[in-house]
Amino acid sequence: MFKLGWISTAGGYWSVECLITISHKMPYFAKLILLFFCFVLLVESRKHRRKRWTGQLEVQKASHIYKKNHDMTKTRKGKTEQLLRVDDHDFTMRPAFGGPAIPVGVDVQVESLDSISEVDMDFTMTLYLRHYWKDERLSFPSITNKSMTFDGRLVKKIWVPDVFFVHSKRSFIHDTTTDNIMLRVFPDGHVLYSMRITVTAMCNMDFSRFPLDSQTCSLELESYAYTDEDLMLYWKNGNESLKTDEKISLSQFLIQKFHTTSRLAFYSSTGWYNRLYINFTLHRHIFFFLLQTYFPATLMVMLSWVSFWIDRRAVPARVSLGITTVLTMSTIITGVNASMPRVSYIKAVDIYLWVSFVFVFLSVLEYAAVNYLTTVQERKERKLREKFPCTCGIPNTKTMMLDGTYSESDANSLAGYTRSQIVIEEEKQDKMVVHLAISNESNSSKKRGLKGHVGLRIIQNTHAIDKYSRIIFPGTYIFFNLIYWSVFC
Repeated sequence: MFKLGWISTAGGYWSVECLITISHKMPYFAKLILLFFCFVLLVESRKHRRKRWTGQLEVQKASHIYKKNHDMTKTRKGKTEQLLRVDDHDFTMRPAFGGPAIPVGVDVQVESLDSISEVDMDFTMTLYLRHYWKDERLSFPSITNKSMTFDGRLVKKIWVPDVFFVHSKRSFIHDTTTDNIMLRVFPDGHVLYSMRITVTAMCNMDFSRFPLDSQTCSLELESYAYTDEDLMLYWKNGNESLKTDEKISLSQFLIQKFHTTSRLAFYSSTGWYNRLYINFTLHRHIFFFLLQTYFPATLMVMLSWVSFWIDRRAVPARVSLGITTVLTMSTIITGVNASMPRVSYIKAVDIYLWVSFVFVFLSVLEYAAVNYLTTVQERKERKLREKFPCTCGIPNTKTMMLDGTYSESDANSLAGYTRSQIVIEEEKQDKMVVHLAISNESNSSKKRGLKGHVGLRIIQNTHAIDKYSRIIFPGTYIFFNLIYWSVFC
């Protein structure tokens, strides 16, 4: 006898019970077939029970997650567009189209000021730009009133403000590793739209006090298509809407302050628009220019004064020194102007460098005047010597005494003359000898304070212009520096 039945267990599972009553009269081959058939039924029943057990565990886990999260918007099956009903509205039009202007709040967090270019007159800034507005078309039901956050893929399917940067040269949204765009939607329809942007914008700089200047630059935001009748752009929290990183610093500038302003901008063809301004003031560091420009220029001017203490007859030394200082000043002026825009007005550094260049150039002209006057003086002395010929053995008047006595060398030089000849010559040169002797005595009295023969030669070989230049040039340059630094600092 063969009996097959299904038994229900307490857990809701089914098992197979196979009862076999084997008669002695049955053939051996039939007994084997019945046993094999019963074995197959038992294996299939165990597989079915294992699948039902796994399904029960998955249902328990799902129910546990469902109990932990009560917000239907987080567990609802289907697309996000269906939850926000993106396909049910025309997002090519602004919210409340045809009604009053939609208010769009803005706040900015400045991440860095990357560079300030004097040549191009622009600046580069990296910032987080955030917009706040309400679009009731994006409202959705939520039990816990929690928001939903999306990336840039949803931005292309809904309406967002068309804010752009006025006077910008280059700008881009960062896209590493994905587009740095965040969209956060609240159940009541309020939207937060944030982007990370790097923008290079124009900055009108005034270099009349360069490098002792301060520059004020501004980044301007404005809607491109919507006038103030359709979109009201405003700072969300006033001056608190602008945040800056404490680590922001520049090599040449000190950032003094950031502040926000807003006003209306008018275009004759389209109308009035709300415009927001991010203003920041920069003060230039002067220490770099002191080391690279002012200090070398001052040293070149002082170096040109060294020629006033060099012998006027040392022409190569004084000429080479003057030319070297002039060329060095020209190089300094060229280097400064190469890193600056070609403005049509005079800068503060130009005044200092060109005045220093004039001082160096005047020192060269001073030696030219000294050399010319020395040549004129020597020409006059030569003419006097030609007018009064040789005294025929009359000794150097510097060694003659007023009492008429001669030195031993003078006596030897007069050995070939007769007494009558000497007396005649003495009478002819008497006035000259006395005059030169008196002149030598007066000069010796003026030079008693000098010590050494070298010092005496230097004074004798120095022109009067060099003596006055040693005082006039340094005094005038110091006076110029006092006026310059008092005016521009």
